[in-house]
Amino acid sequence: MNDTLMRSWWMLAVRGVIAMAFGILAVLFPGLTLGWLVALFAAFALLSGAVWTFGAARNRKADEQWWVLLLFGLVSMGAGTVAALHPGLTLLVLILLVGANALVTGVLDIVVAVRLRKKIQGEMLLVASGLASILFGVVVFLFPVGMGGIAVAWLIGLYAIATGALLMVLAWKVRSWVRLDRGRSSPAAA
Repeated sequence: MNDTLMRSWWMLAVRGVIAMAFGILAVLFPGLTLGWLVALFAAFALLSGAVWTFGAARNRKADEQWWVLLLFGLVSMGAGTVAALHPGLTLLVLILLVGANALVTGVLDIVVAVRLRKKIQGEMLLVASGLASILFGVVVFLFPVGMGGIAVAWLIGLYAIATGALLMVLAWKVRSWVRLDRGRSSPAAA
């Protein structure tokens, strides 16, 4: 899995861009109806999950740990599919679905970071992203009722922006590590 993430650093960047775009829309348009909020979340979870699933499938022969990325993608796509198929969900159910997705993806981000710690330095950005996801998920489960639609949209938006920014910084770092590693292993460097 380490080699997969090193070769496919762009997966982190795409996931970060998707998260930030989703977050910005949620913050700029907090008065969206529940249907639009469900559609935005479904699109975010489906696209983010598709990126991880594609990356896992692409690297399944080269990496024994590819299934972790596949699991990550399938969980996210599952959450997006549920939201897309049932747009009439109550606000409480949507909030709990978003919280569950945040908890699971946060834990999986930390698992990936632990696996990367021997390969690269700076994996703490992925740990920070995972912790932010877990913290958001816990807050959602502790206070699901009483939060208005606007507050929920802002909270979700801020969470997505923060997570997206952390993932984009991590992608940039992994990309530079790959280039540095290639420079060390090239015949000209020897």
